[in-house]
Amino acid sequence: MCFSAGASFAGGAVLSAIGYVTVRESHKPSHKLFASVPLFFAFQQFSEGIIWITLKQGGYETLQSAATYLFLMMALIAWPMMIPLATYKMEEDIKKKRILKFLTGAGLGLSAYYSVCLVNLDVHAQINQFHIQYINNFPKKIGLVAFGIYAVVTLTPLFISSVRKMNLFGALSLVSCLITGVFYKEYLTSVWCFFAALISAVVYLIIKESQEEFNLSGIKIRK
Repeated sequence: MCFSAGASFAGGAVLSAIGYVTVRESHKPSHKLFASVPLFFAFQQFSEGIIWITLKQGGYETLQSAATYLFLMMALIAWPMMIPLATYKMEEDIKKKRILKFLTGAGLGLSAYYSVCLVNLDVHAQINQFHIQYINNFPKKIGLVAFGIYAVVTLTPLFISSVRKMNLFGALSLVSCLITGVFYKEYLTSVWCFFAALISAVVYLIIKESQEEFNLSGIKIRK
């Protein structure tokens, strides 16, 4: 999390528990990727906890750099691919799947762009006013377009999906994005990930309800 090492590790532990239960609750292969979202954020929060410790204590530049790149790889590379692909795999409506397939392709393209940036350009983390700020020299003009695409590929699929409560996840994600953009603009990557981690608990409700519908369909599931 963006407030302290203790908060990051505590959040990571809670999200790990939620993620374990969510993945265990999911029996449909097409739901597994989405069910792993809390685990994704748990790992990300553990990474930021390491960043907090290494920034405060100093002398661990290699570990700090590795944790920073790991956090950013998950936030900028994995997430834009993960959300549209996960919703695509869960969707059963043919028309909606076509749109989600396109968004997945856009997410892959965006992930490729951020991959090139992380490999070729400098990034580092610093503590600024009780938050972690990720500094980079990515192209500014392209960066604005990239962020717009990022918001589209990570938020739009949640509203397109016909899976129950997915819109709730989307609405909470959108609100958290707006709050972060207005009040924590300089710490956008860290703070938005913090809010997204909090609301990822909704993933459990989505998977649980989908599983109940799956059971009611008359298909016998081995537990």
